[in-house]
Amino acid sequence: MTAYESIKQGLEEAIAFARGEAAGAMVHQVAVPEVDVAAIRASTGLSQGAFAKSIGVAKGTLLNWEQGRRRPTGPAQVLLAMISQRPSLVRELLDSPMEQPTG
Repeated sequence: MTAYESIKQGLEEAIAFARGEAAGAMVHQVAVPEVDVAAIRASTGLSQGAFAKSIGVAKGTLLNWEQGRRRPTGPAQVLLAMISQRPSLVRELLDSPMEQPTG
C-alpha cells in the first residue's frame, strides 16, 4: 500500500466513524482525573500569578478554577494532572534553559 492509499484509507475510516458507521477504527479513550487546582498550585509553592504564568493561563482563569466557578478541560486538565503527580515539574522546567532554534 502506498502512502497515498494509506492516508486515503485512514480518512475514509475517519469519515465513516464520524457518521456512526462501523469503520473498523480503533478508538482509544483516556480518562483524565478531576484535579484540585488550588491544592496542586499550593504543592508547587508558587503564587497564583506565578503559577498561572507558568502554565500559560490568565490569573483570572486560575482564580475561577480554584474557586470552583469553572473547571479546567482538555490540555489544561492533563497538564494539571501531570503537575499533581510531580509538583516539582513546573520549577524544573522553568529553571532549565530553553533551547533556541537555529537558523
